[in-house]
This record gives sequence, structure tokens and C-alpha cells, in this order.
Amino acid sequence: MMRRRIGRPGLVGTMARTAVVAGTATAVSGGMMRHANNKANQQAEAEAYEQQQQQQQYEQQAAAQQAAAQQAAAQQAAAQQAAAPPAGSGDIVSEIKKLGDLKAAGLLTDEEFAAAKAKLLA
Repeated sequence: MMRRRIGRPGLVGTMARTAVVAGTATAVSGGMMRHANNKANQQAEAEAYEQQQQQQQYEQQAAAQQAAAQQAAAQQAAAQQAAAPPAGSGDIVSEIKKLGDLKAAGLLTDEEFAAAKAKLLA
């Protein structure tokens, strides 16, 4: 018959218990690190997406403001042209120079410049 030992475990039992505890601790800490890394990655992706959305909104607003400024400048140029009375040849040259300056500044497109020039020469 085998005698059962009572009291403290032997060396093999202590080593086995230590191995189980160490393995469990390693598995738990590894799982916790993976969870923390996944959470950090998700948060970084969410922040990057939000920044991308904000950048797109900013670009859309800037484009809308630029378009509005160009339209206002074109309307102002057209109003100035319509308000200008027909003049002699010296005034026409100066008006064409003004139109050229507006075109060079980017306030008039090529088509608007050509139309205004044709109107002055007509």
C-alpha cells in the first residue's frame, strides 16, 4: 500500500504548482497586453478618422470661400464695366488694361476677360 504524505508538498509538487502559477500569470498578462494594444490601436484609428473628416470639412469650407470671393470679384468687375459710360479710344485702352490687371490677379477668367473686352470694343 502506498502511504499518503501529510503536510507540506514535496519538491516535485512545489515545482508543479509554481509552473502552473507562472503559466497562468504569463497567459493573463499576455491577454491583458493584447487587450490594451487593441484598445490603443482602435483609439488611434478613431482619432485619425476624425482628423481626416475635419481636414475634409476645412478643405470644403476653403473651396467654398474661394469660389464666393471669385464670384464676388467677377460681379464687381461686371458692375464696374456696366456702369462705365462709353468713352473714347483712350478710355477703352485704360479699361482693357484694368481688365488685364483683374485677370492677372486671378479675379477674372479668360472667358470673362474676353467677353468684357469684346463688350468694350463693340
